[in-house]
Amino acid sequence: MSSPSDATRPPTRRPLDLKAVAAMLVLCVVWGIQQVVMKSIATDIAPVMQLGLRFAGSALCFLVLTLRSEGRHAFSDGTLKSGLALGVLFALEFIFVGEAVAHTTAAHSTVFLYSAPIFTALGVQMLPEEHLSGSQWIGIGVAFAGIALAFLGYADKPIHEMIIGDSLALCAGAIWGASNVTLRRTRVGSASTVKTVFYQVSIAAVALTGYAFIFGETHVVLSHRAIASMVFQTVGISIGSYLVWFSLLRYYLTSRLMLFSLLTPLLGVIFGATLLDEAIDPRFGLGAVLVVGGIVAVNARQLLNRT
Repeated sequence: MSSPSDATRPPTRRPLDLKAVAAMLVLCVVWGIQQVVMKSIATDIAPVMQLGLRFAGSALCFLVLTLRSEGRHAFSDGTLKSGLALGVLFALEFIFVGEAVAHTTAAHSTVFLYSAPIFTALGVQMLPEEHLSGSQWIGIGVAFAGIALAFLGYADKPIHEMIIGDSLALCAGAIWGASNVTLRRTRVGSASTVKTVFYQVSIAAVALTGYAFIFGETHVVLSHRAIASMVFQTVGISIGSYLVWFSLLRYYLTSRLMLFSLLTPLLGVIFGATLLDEAIDPRFGLGAVLVVGGIVAVNARQLLNRT
């Protein structure tokens, strides 16, 4: 007979199977296109305000769902403290990214933000099922080198500005990794997926909306395009994709899922070139091959064993 705590104990995570790979590919497509969607309405709504509004809408949705399923004592289950910490980390990640872009190039901020899989893997290495072999660490290194090759290049910003911006983006990557470790190793990991997402988007909504007001980035023009974009960002990204993502984190190995997220900036570039006519550097193709090769190297053995 199971103990009373079994119902709330987080399940043992497992390596990626084809179902998880398919779900991650869909998520990377959705997250990749969000960059284009946000950029397309930047003149109507400031990006930080877009984030604040979409998180506020999704927070309301997740609050209703949490109270409906768990009642008014939903936050007395011991997950509140670690849940709030998770939410603060989630909000800080977006603030650091926003500040990084103000000092360095978007390409550099992308590279250092996507150092997060490395920080995540380091943070969960003490968990036996998350342990990576030497060849898998090489795979992570190859994948990250692919991101660097695809995005790093000449920049016309002053070197001291670049150092500040790159450092902020690296901090954002470390915070993203710390968020994953917090979810994996604290009480909030036993919370329902809906409540886990609520903790994050509610804190982020308050922090980013406040940030927008403090720095005067509250410009909002509700054009048809802006409304359509905000509906997509709220329903498709902050509700739909986050539900899928945090459900995957409950059942699959965190380090492997994070490695797959490296496809997101690559897809963002492809969508930018397709939909916004943005140029692609010739090195991008080789970088993409390295990213895919690294992902395959880390996950190939488990996937082959399941086929």
